[in-house]
Amino acid sequence: MNRKPVAPAIDPADVAGRSSSSYPEPFRTLVTGRHKRALGDAVGLHNFGVNLVRLAPGAGSSQRHWHTHQDEFVFVLEGEITLVTDAGAQTLGRGMAAGFPAGKPDGHHLVNRSAADAVYLEIGDRSPGDTAEYPDVDLALRLVEGKLVFTHKNGEPY
Repeated sequence: MNRKPVAPAIDPADVAGRSSSSYPEPFRTLVTGRHKRALGDAVGLHNFGVNLVRLAPGAGSSQRHWHTHQDEFVFVLEGEITLVTDAGAQTLGRGMAAGFPAGKPDGHHLVNRSAADAVYLEIGDRSPGDTAEYPDVDLALRLVEGKLVFTHKNGEPY
């Protein structure tokens, strides 16, 4: 097989960004204004993902959720974002970090309530069999025939 080698060092600005979401409607609206660059994929990582995320004012990182098998970690690089968990809201500024252990049923997400863009690193493992729970909305991320798909909480497809 003649594959082009992946460079171990990259300029994040050279990694194509994406603003799309796989959330079904009406849940997609919250993440309008979220822009991700998949840095881990760009350097060939397989065991965990690293995304450089820019949130515009008013945008959210995701619906509030928690993972059954995946650990998550965020590190704020620029701006100010609000972390919302079961315990309430906490403001995170540049240089602050937060972690979300797998299997801990504490829904979380980030929301940019400031007037300027916020930028953070999002790191998560790629554990087989992971699913996600969304405590505030009728949404679940489930394994269906070996693929992760969004369903209603009762398992019905969108």
